[in-house]
Amino acid sequence: MRFGGPSDTIDPHASPETGSIRRIARHVWRIVAPNPSPLTGPGTNTYVVGSGRRIVIDPGPTDEVHRERILAVTGGRVDRILCTHSHPDHSPGAVPLKERTGAVVFGLPAPDDGHQDPTYAPDEVWREGATIEDDDLRLSVLHTPGHASNHVCLLGETDGLLFTGDHLMSGSTVVILPPDGSMRLYLESLRRLRTLPVRDLAPGHGSLINQGHAEIDRVVKHRLAREAKVVAALRARAAATLDEILAEVYDDVPRFMHPVARFSLLAHAIKLEEERRVKRDGETWTWVGE
Repeated sequence: MRFGGPSDTIDPHASPETGSIRRIARHVWRIVAPNPSPLTGPGTNTYVVGSGRRIVIDPGPTDEVHRERILAVTGGRVDRILCTHSHPDHSPGAVPLKERTGAVVFGLPAPDDGHQDPTYAPDEVWREGATIEDDDLRLSVLHTPGHASNHVCLLGETDGLLFTGDHLMSGSTVVILPPDGSMRLYLESLRRLRTLPVRDLAPGHGSLINQGHAEIDRVVKHRLAREAKVVAALRARAAATLDEILAEVYDDVPRFMHPVARFSLLAHAIKLEEERRVKRDGETWTWVGE
C-alpha cells in the first residue's frame, strides 16, 4: 500500500475531507482519519509536526490506511507520539504506530470510566509545563481537564498554534461526559487558555480556526447561554428530571442528537450543584437559587 508524499503547498484553509492530507502551516501536516460521524465530523485529525516530521499528535483510530498515510508523511520515521487524551477516536493508533516505528508515546494516564481506549498506555507521562522540542519547534504541555480528566492541549511557542484535541473543535461543541468530564473544569480550562498567547487553533476535528481568543470567547458564551437555559427550565418547574427539560434546553439541536446532548446537560446540572444553586435527589434536580 503506497501513498504519495505530502504536498509542499501550505494551505491553512484547506477543507478537512475524510482521508485527506494537507499541509496547513510551515511545519504542520493534517491527516484526517476515516472515522466520520456526527460526533467526529469528517474524522479525527492527526497532526504531523516539526521540520523533520518526526512528531505525531493524536494518531487516531486503529486503521491500516490511516497509519500508512501517517508513515507516508513522516517518511516512515516517528520519534514521538503525543496523545491529547485517551478517547477511542484519538489514541488507539498509538500502539500499531509504535510497533512500526519504535516511537515513544506521551500522555496522561487514562481514567477508569468505561469510555477510554483500553490499549492506551503512555510510555512517558505528561508534566504540566513540560515542553516537546524538535529543531525549531517547541510545544508546551497544558493540562486542560473538562472534556476528559487526562486531556492536554499543546501550544506552539513560536507561532501560537494551539493543538486542542477535543477541548475545542470546528463546527460543533464537544460533549462533556460525567463523571470523568466536568463542565466546571472545562470552562476553567477555557478561561486559562484565554490568558495565553494563542493565535490559531488546530482542533481534533474539523478545520483550522483563526483568531483563537475570539473562538474561546464564543465557546464560553455559548456554554453559559446553555447553562442559562438549564437554570430557566429548573426555575420554571422548581424541580424536574433532566429528561423533562432536555428538549427545552436543547431545542436548537436535532432530536436524534438529544441522547448525546443529555450527557452535557448532566454536566451543566452537576456544575450548578457544585455551585450550590441546585440540589439533587435521585433523578430529580431542585432549583435552590443564586
